Amino acid sequence: MLNGFKNFIMKGNVVDLAVAVVMGAAFGAVVTSIVEGLLTPLIGRLFSAKGIEEMQWEGFMYGSVISSIISFLLIASAIYFVVVLPMNHMIERRNRRLGIDKDVKEEAAEDPQIALLTEIRDSLQSRSN
Repeated sequence: MLNGFKNFIMKGNVVDLAVAVVMGAAFGAVVTSIVEGLLTPLIGRLFSAKGIEEMQWEGFMYGSVISSIISFLLIASAIYFVVVLPMNHMIERRNRRLGIDKDVKEEAAEDPQIALLTEIRDSLQSRSN
């Protein structure tokens, strides 16, 4: 039972996911502080309020929604430009260096059932000829 747990934990996907969660939480805190400390007061001053959260209309607190949207967009764009885009470039460079063609990978990813049915069809056609 412990061996199974050890194998599960040592899988690359589990370790990568754990690192991603920790990094995402830390990075989220940084972006949240930037939004709350810099952008929220700046946008609030543009609309004559102390902060975005205080912006309201007829009792509807639309300022906090705007603040959350800005925070989400900043976190998502930062993760894309800091993590995803460089990782895609690294994978592309590695594949070029190893001679892995993107089109070949898509062909190799064909459904095994379709490949088997195609093989059976071809075999039956060759018998009938």
